[in-house]
Amino acid sequence: MAEMFNILLTVVVPIFLMTALGYVLQKRVKLDLRTLAKLNINVFVPGFIFAKFYKSDLAVHLLFYIVIFFLIYIIILYIVALLTSKLQKLDKGKETTLMNSVLFFNSGNYGAPLNDIVFKSDPVAMSAQVIILTLQNVFTFTYGIFAIQSVQVGKLKALLNYFKMPIIYALVIAIILNYNHIAIPGFLWTTVSYLSDAMIAVALILLGAQIANIKLRFKWSSSYIYIVIRLVVGPAIAFVIIKCMGLDGIIAQTLFIASAMPTSVNSSVIAQEYDNYPELAAELVFLSTLFSSITVVVVIHFSHILF
Repeated sequence: MAEMFNILLTVVVPIFLMTALGYVLQKRVKLDLRTLAKLNINVFVPGFIFAKFYKSDLAVHLLFYIVIFFLIYIIILYIVALLTSKLQKLDKGKETTLMNSVLFFNSGNYGAPLNDIVFKSDPVAMSAQVIILTLQNVFTFTYGIFAIQSVQVGKLKALLNYFKMPIIYALVIAIILNYNHIAIPGFLWTTVSYLSDAMIAVALILLGAQIANIKLRFKWSSSYIYIVIRLVVGPAIAFVIIKCMGLDGIIAQTLFIASAMPTSVNSSVIAQEYDNYPELAAELVFLSTLFSSITVVVVIHFSHILF
């Protein structure tokens, strides 16, 4: 119990304090979230991904294992969420929003800072987190958009524009430079380091500000079972996959903790953009983030015991 309280105090509380700061700022001064989000996704996140992966010592076979883990994890989650929705006999629109709340987890604004604190900036742990973050972003803006609206005029173009964003290229360049042992000039590394260091604070403040803009209507619903799937069933599935793949150590701990992240704000953003049960999507983001303060502590605690 003492260890779990220590995890809560040293890992989760700092994250929620920064998120709360973003919430208060948004309520008081109305941040320009569109500009802040673009700055984060186009500048700070690529700098962060590049810096962390360039400094990592992640073997190629581990990179392959992480990709395989992610694919299996998402497929099983999809099946669980789909079966749950079919049992509830939901309409297609609501089913999609609820499934997105399970499949899209916050591996960036929440997961990356958490990883940085838990593993004390360990480059291997952060590299694994970066891979999950990149895969999750690609998945969100491909399946996530087309699951709500099939191909329409303009939507495919918007999707293709995603691949013009620098996140993927920052990762690819970092991999090339890392595995070929190509040195980066000091002045350039200093610039990248500044961008990387800014990412965590900006990401958490942005998360809080995004939550502040969510319109909430709390009313008990069977839909909340999807929060349990995201926060409890998700880590249980990840544990089985990790054990079956024979992974252990920091990589196993990283993947296990990453699987416990709350619903991504992007699921609410997509639901709002396409007017597909946006209030429900917003509630699931807020409540899963709130309850994750408990479940994430438990998962971190067991990650030290199980792996």
